[in-house]
Order: sequence, then structure tokens, then C-alpha cells
Amino acid sequence: MASRPSLKPKPRGKGGKRGSAAADDEQSTMAVAVRHAKEWSTLTMKAAKVAAHWGFIPLIIVVGMTSGDPKPSLFSLLSPV
Repeated sequence: MASRPSLKPKPRGKGGKRGSAAADDEQSTMAVAVRHAKEWSTLTMKAAKVAAHWGFIPLIIVVGMTSGDPKPSLFSLLSPV
């Protein structure tokens, strides 16, 4: 797992572009925010994939148990006959 990102801007070396300190802070803050958004969306999509993979069949069983007119038992839903 990656190390925790810091909100502090990284120090710049000598000879870099000369600009306002506020603009550099704003750009680095935006870069951190974009990186956090990407990490969060990736983590969310992985969790959604796992939930869909393991939750689909139980969802079908529950829907079959609750919406059927003769209300089948769990055993009759799971048995192949």
C-alpha cells in the first residue's frame, strides 16, 4: 500500500521557475486533490466490483423468495431439482 500523501508542497530546487508562492501552493494543493480523487475512485470501483461479484447470486435468491406467488423455501430455491 502506498504511503500517506502529505498536504505540504515539496521543496523546489534552485533554478526553478520564479512565480508567486500562492500559485505554487495552489497548484500543489490541486495536484494532491486530483491524486486523492483518483485513488478514491479506484478504491470505490474495486469495492463495487467485489460487491457485485459476491452479491449478485444472493440478490437473485432474495428476489426469488420475496416476489414469488407460492413463496418457495430456501431449500427449494437452492436444490437443482
